[in-house]
Amino acid sequence: MLSYRHSFHAGNFADLIKHIVLVEILEHLVKKDSPFDYIDTHAGVGLYDLRGPDSQKLQEYTEGVGKLEFDKLPEIDKYYQVIHSFNESDIINIYPGSPAIANFFLREQDRGWLFELHPKDFDLLRSNFSHSKNMRVHHKDGFDGLKALVPPPSRRGLILIDPSYEIKSEYQMVIDRVIKMHKKFSRGIYAIWYPVVDRQCIAKMERGLVQSGIRDIQRFEVGISDDSNNRGMTSSGMIVINPPWKLYEKMSQLLPKIASEITQVNRPIYKCEIIVDE
Repeated sequence: MLSYRHSFHAGNFADLIKHIVLVEILEHLVKKDSPFDYIDTHAGVGLYDLRGPDSQKLQEYTEGVGKLEFDKLPEIDKYYQVIHSFNESDIINIYPGSPAIANFFLREQDRGWLFELHPKDFDLLRSNFSHSKNMRVHHKDGFDGLKALVPPPSRRGLILIDPSYEIKSEYQMVIDRVIKMHKKFSRGIYAIWYPVVDRQCIAKMERGLVQSGIRDIQRFEVGISDDSNNRGMTSSGMIVINPPWKLYEKMSQLLPKIASEITQVNRPIYKCEIIVDE
């Protein structure tokens, strides 16, 4: 399916959880001098102009990054620092997607691998990273691209998997590919983004991972309203395999605050769970 374009949704509440977790993992990886590889299976265009017609059509960023009061959330100073690096003032006009966030952290010895199948988005992605020596951009399905890159040359790596889930079979496809890749690269960090449109799909993903025998799996999720079959995406989350050792502690303190900022009901909605122990 090639109808989904993230430019209509950039900076929304789903991006918050995905990118805050992404920043935390990347901060952890750069603490060691040894190189690492970053693999992004569904990269989009990498940078988004919130003033453009796509973002303005739905204005989802107003219910996401636009709702945060960063001065009250010192825990995500680094996330804000990344965003601010793409903007000339405190007003957020340019929102960095996951490739731009990763590129912010990559050092000379690190490598990034970006996959995007949508032809227009691929052209924009390639243009946005044409001057990056660290990034390799591929017009290819990210699931197929993983086969040749896992395990990565560095033997250290973060694999971000965030398809659009436009078709329900993608939920099972994600689990199948993660299980296969984990057998080849068990030490890698796998970050799986998911939308909560149908909670049963997420429960099935969780069961698949638990039954796979993979250890050390955590889940971080925030929502704007209770689960509903009639409302569209009500929550969004990240399942992380081999998370940094302090990630759970930090997210357990942070998620209630983020959820309180973005909620559309009278209470914060979030999950911070250990799905499988180490």
